[in-house]
Amino acid sequence: MDLRAKEYFDERATREMKEHLKPQQRSIQEKLAYACRILAMTGQEAGLAGQISARSAHAGAYWTLRFGLGFDEATPDDFIEVDRDLNTLSGTGMANPATRFHLWVYAGRPDRHCLIHTHSPYVSALVAARQPLVVSQMDMTPFHNDCAFLADWPGVPIADQEGVVITEALGQKRSILLAHHGQLTAGDSVEEATYLSVYLERAARMQIRARAFGPLTPLSDELASDAHDYLLKPSIVKGTFDYWCRQTDAAR
Repeated sequence: MDLRAKEYFDERATREMKEHLKPQQRSIQEKLAYACRILAMTGQEAGLAGQISARSAHAGAYWTLRFGLGFDEATPDDFIEVDRDLNTLSGTGMANPATRFHLWVYAGRPDRHCLIHTHSPYVSALVAARQPLVVSQMDMTPFHNDCAFLADWPGVPIADQEGVVITEALGQKRSILLAHHGQLTAGDSVEEATYLSVYLERAARMQIRARAFGPLTPLSDELASDAHDYLLKPSIVKGTFDYWCRQTDAAR
């Protein structure tokens, strides 16, 4: 039997996924509520420290979970729209003051439409040790050359300077590990930011566990780059998000 090039299978899989993996249609508030419950389900809540936001139709404004609620409590009605000075435009309540740095990321990255920041357990352990991610296993490849590292903590991000520092450190990447702090994922959709957040915590867990066996060996650049692009295909990202949504529904 003749061996066919890998490109053939990639193109075929991409075509068939577009045909068979049809993402569920949801409002932005519904997507955000599901994202919060997925984050809670995967152990990423840390009291009121976590944040999620998504651009709104108004310039410089975004939707975010009203302050005072945990991820596991979130419903579509719990999201408020705030302006660039964190004044509430729609809904009732206030934004988490620490979401101010999101304004700077959105301004610096017009291609990003959803931001998730968590202090998830394994990421928190990794950044407490001031360790960047080492992409050494296939499930970590969404972060190959796509996960920045901020080595110095700028403090609680409730002012503008922290936003400048984090945005500059993120650069053109989708994710960043914040030393002594946590993680941030910047997606082109709610689904992508959630997908990255879940997999970044898994990657940190894998790295910490694998360290017990010795130094980690990074994957080759070529293979890791191919896997990065494959695992971040919109059909895979949104299909995975829909699966996690079904999991959260089943648990309620």
